[in-house]
Amino acid sequence: MTGFWFFMLIMCLLTPAMMIGFGKYFMKGGPKQINGMFGYRTPRSMKNKETWRFAHQYSGQIWHRSGLALLPVSIVVMLFVCRKSVDVIGIAGLFIVVAQMVVMICVIPFTETALKRNFDDLGRHR
Repeated sequence: MTGFWFFMLIMCLLTPAMMIGFGKYFMKGGPKQINGMFGYRTPRSMKNKETWRFAHQYSGQIWHRSGLALLPVSIVVMLFVCRKSVDVIGIAGLFIVVAQMVVMICVIPFTETALKRNFDDLGRHR
């Protein structure tokens, strides 16, 4: 049981760790070239280099802070199920990861709102 708990703990820490790492990278501007493969890619963020950079810096800050908040919360929740059954550990891990994914995806409406507030529909700074 301890082996499975440890495995689930590691799985639950991957998303916050990724959010912290990519958040830090995005805060520095993210990918230098606008591309359809990697980065914060929405039609509004890909208008020009200025919107691209702004979207990455903005979403990066949110991801970084969220990852820093989710990391200890995930550890604490997993500590509560440390000596429980495999089923309880698995269900707790599932709920943690789903909650993390929701937080990770919620960056999109916040970033799009910030882009809309700071740039017009053609990508020109307001």
